[in-house]
Amino acid sequence: MIETVTRKRIEIVADTPIIPRIVKLIKQCNISGWSLIHVDAGGGRGGEWQHDEVTGAAAKTVILLIANETKATALIEIISPLLTRYGLLLTMGEVEVVRGERF
Repeated sequence: MIETVTRKRIEIVADTPIIPRIVKLIKQCNISGWSLIHVDAGGGRGGEWQHDEVTGAAAKTVILLIANETKATALIEIISPLLTRYGLLLTMGEVEVVRGERF
């Protein structure tokens, strides 16, 4: 049977222009693996929005990463001041991964 280990899966939804700043914080926490997923449309407290291809004004991106608990906690602490300031959505949950040493 394949062995798995528990890790933290973090998803951050943010305005695309702030993504480089968030990626920098991820790297500061020694998290080497992350993915960017561009979002075309969505909705929230402020209503629905759609990506404007011309200006990019409403562009959103999801950052997906998996980390061990220590690194995940460090990231949450370092990114928490940005949550309200930039209206970020951050979710975290436990996942089972194969090859846990990579995270």
